[in-house]
Amino acid sequence: MHFGPELLAKLYQLSPIEDLELAKSLARAGSLFLQDLSKMKKFSNVGYGRVPRVYVVCSEDKGIPEEFQRWMIENSGVTNVVEIKGADHMPMFSKTQEVCNALVDISNKCT
Repeated sequence: MHFGPELLAKLYQLSPIEDLELAKSLARAGSLFLQDLSKMKKFSNVGYGRVPRVYVVCSEDKGIPEEFQRWMIENSGVTNVVEIKGADHMPMFSKTQEVCNALVDISNKCT
């Protein structure tokens, strides 16, 4: 699997151009590790289930449309949803301060 420059441009569409260019220069072929994942035990409530799950909705994500993000929230046991308006797939670049604020709020709610 390899994310080419056109896909990266869609994922970083609202991020600074410097971050997109860095991502393009660092892009490497990867894997979904499907064979490894198929051998893993399923998550259980004993360990994983005790961790509060938070989902950050990025309203301008062209990699994962908001409708699919909402579907994942409904089907994954998320306990808290944070929305960052105007964020692309890389909110840590496109909405840096908003991500920082969201992480502080999440840590306050989950501790």
